[in-house]
Amino acid sequence: MAEQRKKKVVRVEPTSAADGSGGTAVAHDSAPTWTPTPEAKKQATTFRLIAGGLWLLAIAGEAFTIFWVLRQVPVNMVLLIILIVVIGALAIGGSLLWKKANRLDPASKEDKVRFFVQNQLGAIIAVIAFLPLIILIFTNKDMDGKQKALAGIIAIVIGGGALALGVDYNPPSVEQYTAESNTIEQLTGQDLVYWTKSGSVFHVCAEVPDVNKESKDGQIYEGTVADAHAAGKDRLVSYWQREAVNYCGYTQEQVDAVENAAETETDSEEPAEAPEETPAAE
Repeated sequence: MAEQRKKKVVRVEPTSAADGSGGTAVAHDSAPTWTPTPEAKKQATTFRLIAGGLWLLAIAGEAFTIFWVLRQVPVNMVLLIILIVVIGALAIGGSLLWKKANRLDPASKEDKVRFFVQNQLGAIIAVIAFLPLIILIFTNKDMDGKQKALAGIIAIVIGGGALALGVDYNPPSVEQYTAESNTIEQLTGQDLVYWTKSGSVFHVCAEVPDVNKESKDGQIYEGTVADAHAAGKDRLVSYWQREAVNYCGYTQEQVDAVENAAETETDSEEPAEAPEETPAAE
């Protein structure tokens, strides 16, 4: 086997905090809960405002298409197709920015409705922007069958793409960031993880084989858990325990202690069962 060249470890410039931390651990009754820094929240708000503007333009384009273009006799097919493409580009652009904002400032799973809407809003907007348009294209009386098929198929393909890109298949949450940050800090003593540009997860240390595989840029990136998520990494690698023991210099006892602490915290968050009522004496 050819010897792998040594990769350079690069510290990521924090995008979410001026002091270098990706988030703030706020102490509650037990373990600290992750919260975004003011800088992260501000950047996320900027992304969401831009995304909202793009989505408003997409819906305005849809309205113009429905109430003007499709009412022309004959329908201007070139303009119709151009507008379908533009609406799709605006919807997709907004969804990508919205997802990036959610990684800087995720929602909490405690509010299930907000968690769903915040993470899947891009998909909801795609349905709003394309479903009425597709229906009206196929029911338009001033277009022949070939025109309906052409415009309809283009709208379905682009709308389907916007829907697929709008769905967040691995939505981030405050609870996830909290668990990951606490795990890393309890094990290593600091919020610092490692990843590669092409990988989808992050790791405990820079010595693990997954980050040392040959890559185009030849770099390993290091930063906080929040920095890793901001870089597009979905989660802490699922077998971090094995990596910590085999490559990062930690003992099995240290790993077990971290896992036991996490289990204790999970148990403490579960509501206690109400005591069974004792039947009253007759």
